[in-house]
Amino acid sequence: MTQPSRRTRLGGTALRLLPLLCGLFSSQWAQAAWTPKTPPLTTQWTSQATPSNALPEYPRPQMVRADWQNLNGEWQFGNATAGQTPPFGQNLSESILVPFPIESAISGIKRHQDRMWYRRTFTVPSTWSGRRVQLHFGAVDWEATVYVNRQLVGSHQGGFDGFSFDITNYLNGGTNELIVGVYDPTDAGGQPVGKQRNNPSGIFYTAASGIWQTVWLEPTPSASITRLDMTPDVAGSALRLTVRGAGIAGQTIEAVAFDGTTQVGSATGAVGSELRIPVPNPKLWSPDSPFLYDLRVSLKSGTTVVDQVTSYFGMRSVGLKLVGGVLRPVLNGQFVFQLGTLDQGYWPDGIYTAPTDAALKFDIQKHKDLGFNLIRKHIKVEPQRWFYWTDKLGLLVWQDMPLMALTGPSTAAKAQFERELREMVDEHRSSPSLITWVVQNEGWGQYDQARLADLVKSWDPSRLVDNMSGINCCGAVDGGNGDLADWHVYQGPGSPVPSATRAAVLGEFGGLGMRISGHEWSPGNGFGYGELYTTSASLTARYLELMAGQRALLDNPGLSASVYTEITDVENEVNGLYTYDRAVFKMDFNQVRAAHLDLIAASKLLNNKGPLPVGQFRALQVTTPGYTNRFVRHIESLGTTEVVTNTSTPTLKQDATFKIVAGLADAACYSFESRNYPGSYLRHSNSRIRRDGRDGSALFDQDATFCARNALDGSGNVSLESKNKPGAYMRHRGGEVWVDALENTTGFRQDATWAIATPWWKSGANVPTNTFQSFQVTTSGYTNRYLRHIDSLARTEVVDGASSSVLKQDATFKLVPGLAESSCYSFESRNFPGEYLRHMGSRVRRDRRDGSAIFDQDATFCAQPGLSGSGVSFESFNYPGRYIRHYAAEVWTASGYGSTWDSAGGFNADSTWSIVAPWAP
Repeated sequence: MTQPSRRTRLGGTALRLLPLLCGLFSSQWAQAAWTPKTPPLTTQWTSQATPSNALPEYPRPQMVRADWQNLNGEWQFGNATAGQTPPFGQNLSESILVPFPIESAISGIKRHQDRMWYRRTFTVPSTWSGRRVQLHFGAVDWEATVYVNRQLVGSHQGGFDGFSFDITNYLNGGTNELIVGVYDPTDAGGQPVGKQRNNPSGIFYTAASGIWQTVWLEPTPSASITRLDMTPDVAGSALRLTVRGAGIAGQTIEAVAFDGTTQVGSATGAVGSELRIPVPNPKLWSPDSPFLYDLRVSLKSGTTVVDQVTSYFGMRSVGLKLVGGVLRPVLNGQFVFQLGTLDQGYWPDGIYTAPTDAALKFDIQKHKDLGFNLIRKHIKVEPQRWFYWTDKLGLLVWQDMPLMALTGPSTAAKAQFERELREMVDEHRSSPSLITWVVQNEGWGQYDQARLADLVKSWDPSRLVDNMSGINCCGAVDGGNGDLADWHVYQGPGSPVPSATRAAVLGEFGGLGMRISGHEWSPGNGFGYGELYTTSASLTARYLELMAGQRALLDNPGLSASVYTEITDVENEVNGLYTYDRAVFKMDFNQVRAAHLDLIAASKLLNNKGPLPVGQFRALQVTTPGYTNRFVRHIESLGTTEVVTNTSTPTLKQDATFKIVAGLADAACYSFESRNYPGSYLRHSNSRIRRDGRDGSALFDQDATFCARNALDGSGNVSLESKNKPGAYMRHRGGEVWVDALENTTGFRQDATWAIATPWWKSGANVPTNTFQSFQVTTSGYTNRYLRHIDSLARTEVVDGASSSVLKQDATFKLVPGLAESSCYSFESRNFPGEYLRHMGSRVRRDRRDGSAIFDQDATFCAQPGLSGSGVSFESFNYPGRYIRHYAAEVWTASGYGSTWDSAGGFNADSTWSIVAPWAP
């Protein structure tokens, strides 16, 4: 096969029934007829994929023309070798059903090979005379080289995006020969492949080579519309539209938006420039109400319509916003927990290609039926009709970029990755359901994480960007930027701590496995990401525990989204809610749906709590570019801003931490109580911010009260307006903090905007440090038991004056500043100096410090007011929301959302301890 450059287009004179083609097609279909192979599993749609019914639907719902010709169906197929001359005029030995990848059973091939030829004929309808003919490919994996009537039309590299060629000059006026050469090395090459592998096993699956999306012809005028880029502007009650075109010379665009048959707005302008189509009082698109407007776009020369397409769009906004003091993703200005599944987009019969459009819709509809509102499309990009169904049915979409299978990709591989990344963004940027781009995953083929996230954000600032899904997993390197901090916790759940710039999401969790006899890809070989469950009841019970755990994480530390692995089994992975053939739902459908709806409903209530978290400690972070490492602190009673880091002194960390309370003069506003001077508050005096003790006067209370306003700089943060000086805002200048009247300048707006950040002093309770202590159980009936270690495991045991010296030493610990965070604590063994209590697999044990960061994090616990109302509770530093808890004499880190040691029963008392005099001073 020849290997021309990407998307080359060669000129040529129109061919006129060349003698070389005489008799060429008389035995066109003399090769073996298409016969489907038998897949390991069939679906209810397998038999519906036939030459006469191979995905007959119009493939591009957001840019529709009335005339088109589907080229899906039976094609000739043959092996190819590198450098081989295309098989012009030759019957190929096999038949394939396009557009199913060659590895699929439906294709009729069911094998992998790196190089291949496709061949068929077609006739252009006579009614298309005088128009240009476009040849479209939905997607070909990976490199496609296209010939029409023995002439090279062009080539394209990229397995997940559509491409087109104008083939008018290559047509002969009668029967035309089309040959496509494909090269796909899968994971042996450096290109993006997602989860495809030549030798699939474990979490990697069968390759999907060749043509795998619809091939079709379309007539267009010489001057034509080629792409619509649509971005809703909810705040401006308008749709922003940019129309791309080809052969344009002086034409204009007219765009008209409709609600049903009622025109709502129109705009005219130039091709390539942004038009604003008014959409008054827009009906907002959301999963609860996925309303879509219709759009008609006309290319005009004067008053004559040269070209026309129809489309649709949804009006919705996406962003980040403080909700209850936590930065969260918002849809149309409101937070709703994004709850969905990991969707790999694999089929046992079609591999990458769903056997029918109804099958493609099925998985999306089942998400809706189950109460989910999100799909994470996992390192695969689906056809445009998939996005049509998510738009129409109302599912939020996180779209992953398919990743390379390389470690340390080459310069050429990086360039190809970024070309395909840009193609993905451009092709699907107009879908209202798509709200997040996920750039990389778990470190696979990772490089330039921060740069790539910024690059995608520059291409599409209207959506959220996740620089790396699974920043805590598998050697991934967090770029530190983007809109989301994304953890993977199997089986979980767990959550990162949201920051002043990123919301906390759980990009993958769960993976609960269950084999269903008669519905397995490879009977008896299916695996889960943990324990395999044997009954629907036990699987349902564990799944509901995970849902309850997310409810807890919603409040602490502030989880905003989660993605369960996964909607269906995939090959030998049996983690699906459904079996791979979509025939069996493994759990109690009604209980699962109710749990989903309850979690989403609980999240919506947070919108009523205001932007700041009353009763919690927080830090006020500067948001002015170049100064975001500075925070409000008090020093010698005056408010200043200062650089604070993890290595800052305990005094500075406490000075920069404040308890947010209901406003002293107005409970609808807020006051900021000093962490290390309880009863003292930030207040303004002669416009300067300072920390003073509350004196009981009305003037003090007014001076110390600030009302939260939308960020003056337009971000998702907050500005603080003085209660008794309306129009004046807390702002920093020259390292000092003042209350100043609003100035309409960019600098003032930035200086008067604050991020509500996690507290620098992370312990909410004060405990003695660098002294030996013992820790007494507070659970009623067990208060004679104490925390101890034995055989390296932490337990509770009865200790009294008559206990052995070993037991007394085992029950004594030195509380020291936390190994990973000095505002928290670590428990050093009394009789094994240098060894500490740490959690491993949730079990608390005593181990020697090994110098690793993970050990120090596992051995660090933040002291919080006792969950039972008295005493103290110790929260895991690296798994917020999990506390040291005793159960049946064992000691664990638990959240109270599971069973046995993680059960809700008695959780608060079991997680609360009294600090008492040491048994072994």
